[in-house]
Amino acid sequence: MATTRKKKTAVAGARRPELRLPPLEPYEGRLEPDGDYDGLELTGLDLTGQSGEGARFLDCALRDCALDEARLTGARFLDSVLTGVRGVGTVLAGAQLRDVELVDARLGGAQLHGAVLERVVVRGGKSDYLNLRSAKLKDVVFEGCVLSEPDFGGARLDRVEFVDCVLTGVDFSGARLTDVDLRGVQRLEIARGVESLAGAVISTAQLLDLAPVLAAQLGVRVEE
Repeated sequence: MATTRKKKTAVAGARRPELRLPPLEPYEGRLEPDGDYDGLELTGLDLTGQSGEGARFLDCALRDCALDEARLTGARFLDSVLTGVRGVGTVLAGAQLRDVELVDARLGGAQLHGAVLERVVVRGGKSDYLNLRSAKLKDVVFEGCVLSEPDFGGARLDRVEFVDCVLTGVDFSGARLTDVDLRGVQRLEIARGVESLAGAVISTAQLLDLAPVLAAQLGVRVEE
């Protein structure tokens, strides 16, 4: 009697968040350090330069808010949605994002070093110079977004997917990758850390594109 064997997948897929926000109450106040925000909707607020270090956002929605130089060090975003937020120099160092959707964000120089992202979807939008050094990403999906010169140096990526993304000038130096799927990256340019790609899956076309970088890393000279 023949036995049926299941085909093993090349890479484990990320688990996406399943968000079901309750009815939300509008909030028009300021951010406060160690503030507790529960079941609130923040829409169209200018939070530029405000301080929300250590704040907790549970079952919240932030829509079309300005976060320029907002200080959210160690903040926690749990079961929440951030849509259309924008900001330059937003500080989220050591923050925790769990079961979060970040949609159509436009960020420049956002600081998420040492942050923890678990079951997070980043959909659409554009981020320049995203700092994720020493961050921990588990079950994270980047979908249809543009990441220009993101820094994953020393970060740990576990079950991370890039779908229909543009990823240029990326730094993977010292990063540890497990089940990281890069096959959906439409444009992949690795500036540093190509030696850290063990644990990632790339396509044949991407391998050909990366061949010069890989050869340089190995000290191989390619001549006609």
